[in-house]
Amino acid sequence: MDFASKHPAHGGAAVMGRRRVLAALGGIGLAALTAYSALGAATARAADAAAVANWPEKPVRLIVPYPAGGASDVVARLMAKELNAVWKQPVVVENRAGANGNIGAAITAKAAPDGYTLLLMDVSSLTNSPALYPDLNYSPTKDLAAITIVEYSPHLLVVRKDFPANNLDEMIAYAKAHPGKLNFGETQGSITHLGGIVLAKQAGIDINFIGYKGGAQIATDLVGGQIDMTLNSYLATHALVEGGKVKMLAVASPGKFPPIPDTPVLKDRFPDFVTGSWQGLLTTGGTPPAIVDKIYKDVAAIVARPDMQAKFAELGAVPVPGTPADFHKFLVEKTDFWTKVIKENHISVN
Repeated sequence: MDFASKHPAHGGAAVMGRRRVLAALGGIGLAALTAYSALGAATARAADAAAVANWPEKPVRLIVPYPAGGASDVVARLMAKELNAVWKQPVVVENRAGANGNIGAAITAKAAPDGYTLLLMDVSSLTNSPALYPDLNYSPTKDLAAITIVEYSPHLLVVRKDFPANNLDEMIAYAKAHPGKLNFGETQGSITHLGGIVLAKQAGIDINFIGYKGGAQIATDLVGGQIDMTLNSYLATHALVEGGKVKMLAVASPGKFPPIPDTPVLKDRFPDFVTGSWQGLLTTGGTPPAIVDKIYKDVAAIVARPDMQAKFAELGAVPVPGTPADFHKFLVEKTDFWTKVIKENHISVN
């Protein structure tokens, strides 16, 4: 029998006393811990505020993971000029092409997390790569910090100029009457390729996919009549439409596309069918949120200007500057969607 049992009054009081003391000490400890945590959070916020107040203090590198002259490069150089004026620091465009954009993206992912290395690229490369490249050495949604989507330019569904159909319904009817006879130009594993697969399934048609190294070759063969149809960017294709060299049947935008408001929208016929080129701006994962937010706000202010909107319109694009959180959610959702398409159709880049 222990002391408390033998002397219940004395032992019980002692135990209760000790419990009250421990409870009090625990309360003090909890209060101290809470205060310490609050102090730590306040200190972190102050450090972030101090870091962003003087940012940037040196030149900023803007990586484009494609060759010079393409859509991403054009947008990057346009934005670099404007950000240079706002930040009073050089913004240097650096082309690091290769592996569907993954070389430049990986460089950004492995850079110092301070916002001084930015990445501007077609978001489709980021959403396709995890499924297309099993040995990818970075995670687009974990090792990169989404800043904003700068602009969007839709794909156009176009056919050769002498194709025996002048609208979407006629094309589908012709394809069903000639199963397996239509040749669709694509770049293996690209959104053009994946979009073509989804379109064929939703339309219930059987078409052949002919692989190319890039959109320029696809356009050349479409004009020459070597292939029947493709999905290709507005920037690369609309001039051919205006010149009468190809026929445009529809646009793959979320709704009516302002530069071509009378063109039928594929989404109206096929739910959720939206493809095109989203040019996104990202930086290294782990960059302080205050710096990410500053870059986003500066970019959003630039693209909101009427003169910049006019410049994007000339490129066949519209500015769509969503928040970093919006962009991250978009990346995750599109990655899940295209991963499913790639796996269900056994697509590889080999």
